[in-house]
Amino acid sequence: MIDIKALLSDMILRKASDLHLKVGSVPVFRIDSKLQPTDYDPLAPEDVEKIASEIMSTYHRERFQSHNEVDFAYEAEGLGRFRTNIFRQRGFVGIVMRMVKMDIPSFEELGLPPILKKIAMSERGIILATGTTSCGKSTTISAMVDYINQNKRVHIITVEDPIEYLHRDKKSIINQREVGIDTESFHGALKRVMRQDPDLIVIGEMRDSESFMAALASADTGHVVFSTLHTTDTAQAVGRILEFFPLEERDQVRQQLSATLRAVICQRLVPRASGEGVTPAVEILINNLTVQKLIHENKMLKLHAAVETAREDGMQTFNQSLLDLYNSKLITKEEAFAHATNPDALKMNMQGIFLDEAKRILAT
Repeated sequence: MIDIKALLSDMILRKASDLHLKVGSVPVFRIDSKLQPTDYDPLAPEDVEKIASEIMSTYHRERFQSHNEVDFAYEAEGLGRFRTNIFRQRGFVGIVMRMVKMDIPSFEELGLPPILKKIAMSERGIILATGTTSCGKSTTISAMVDYINQNKRVHIITVEDPIEYLHRDKKSIINQREVGIDTESFHGALKRVMRQDPDLIVIGEMRDSESFMAALASADTGHVVFSTLHTTDTAQAVGRILEFFPLEERDQVRQQLSATLRAVICQRLVPRASGEGVTPAVEILINNLTVQKLIHENKMLKLHAAVETAREDGMQTFNQSLLDLYNSKLITKEEAFAHATNPDALKMNMQGIFLDEAKRILAT
């Protein structure tokens, strides 16, 4: 019978980010973004069920029984905290656990652009961290919250499912609420959050129209709202939000968003040239006058061009970020092309060729 604490100890020793447990397969670690099988024996159904039962609380056991899946944070004494998802597949129990660092990494440790410090210190508006699954969105948000905590006296309320990083009060007061333990739902927590005198509200994930409307209402009244969203680039974030709403409501929501959006940060994790670890390529959209006008006028296809032509405002595209990382010798040419939005354009940029296509698009 496999011991979960032995597995987690091995996970930490091998610097793995994730642990996958599936019936009929050996335990698998994700190391430097790649899945690596272990030397353990294949898992029997009773092995996975025993581990699941051991790490779930009574509440999460009941929720799993009724929903066939559950998210929570598991804290193993002496080892750390692990974001956990337990689910069913083909009738069997499956488990994925992600290591959560107890110390919140800084912008410098994460390799994030310095402009994010300025964005973090915004006085109002919605700030979104976007990207695909496992690209570090939550870690980026936590780093921004910690930076605020070190530099401003504000009241921060988070609504998370589950809580990943544990924040301690520094200059700020931070109250972290976990769905299912501290509050029944995102909607319930956000409905009452304004009564808790917040300055900054962190919504773990933008999931539906209700959560976005709560964010919009908070931003409209002068608060800062951080949240995450699943998109592949910054421009897509606006369209993804509008998809939460019926067609007849989208124009009004888009106009409200054009006024309340502060920034969208989208990232992709790229393997380092050294072969050890990953570094983020980061696309940044800031809602300057040009972006605001494009959103208001529903000219979404021009947002990428607006980002590309406004580096002086702190914006950058994925291609620009990848070029910077390549020129700094942090990533290889092959990985830069593999993660580029437009590999052909990036290849020309590496040769010193830069076209004015984005300016032409904006001018039309």
